[in-house]
Amino acid sequence: MTSALLTIQNLTVRFGGLVALDDVSLDIAPRSIQAVIGPNGAGKSTLINVATGIYGATSGRVDYDGARIDGRAPHAISRLGIARTFQNTELFGEMSALENVMIGADRHMCGSYLSSAMHGPAYWRTEQAIRAEARRLLELVGLGNDTDVEAAALPFGKQRRLEIARALATRPRLLLLDEPAAGLRSAEIDELNSILLDLRANLGLTILVIDHVMALVMAISDHITVLNFGRKIAEGSPQEVRSSPEVIKAYLGEKAAHASHS
Repeated sequence: MTSALLTIQNLTVRFGGLVALDDVSLDIAPRSIQAVIGPNGAGKSTLINVATGIYGATSGRVDYDGARIDGRAPHAISRLGIARTFQNTELFGEMSALENVMIGADRHMCGSYLSSAMHGPAYWRTEQAIRAEARRLLELVGLGNDTDVEAAALPFGKQRRLEIARALATRPRLLLLDEPAAGLRSAEIDELNSILLDLRANLGLTILVIDHVMALVMAISDHITVLNFGRKIAEGSPQEVRSSPEVIKAYLGEKAAHASHS
């Protein structure tokens, strides 16, 4: 059996009297696409925020590639090979798509402080390499023709994909996506599905998706975890989850469950 790349064990998070997560555990296998779904307030974003160091855990632990990471700073977790996107797009609107992705690769710039300050040969070699890498990543997410477009001028669906490209610039092994399909049209969701499957196949990525959009979750996920009021109520394949009576009652509803089969 393959060891999990990310393990969340008995995770509990409290904010005063509010229990956002209550003894939640899950494993994410390498090169898998796993989804966490649930109603608003179920604790989905809290889970991803603990895994990336934004929130601390009240109890429990998070392990990545065999090492404990809960309690570490976000930048330290990023350096281990974990990248994420956010519910709300967080782009530099007046910068081009290419420049936004290059910012994601900033920590891979090499050369001495003096070479960087003086824009010496080592600086320019690295600059050109990162520029080429940013173009490649934009191609991977379908933005190859938008490199010079200001981020704020891109349609919303393309802004979502630009955030993914910028996250990829950090060279992660694990990519965490917080509602990447929110607000997208049906055709855009289909395109996003293809992009995520290609990223897993071509880059060997492991992907954790948090989303409400069943057209994405059911189409690409190998495994799904369902949260409700901070507790895990179901887990399994898409087929197992969408036929679970508890999931149908708490989240999908009879109509939505029937639609997910069609």
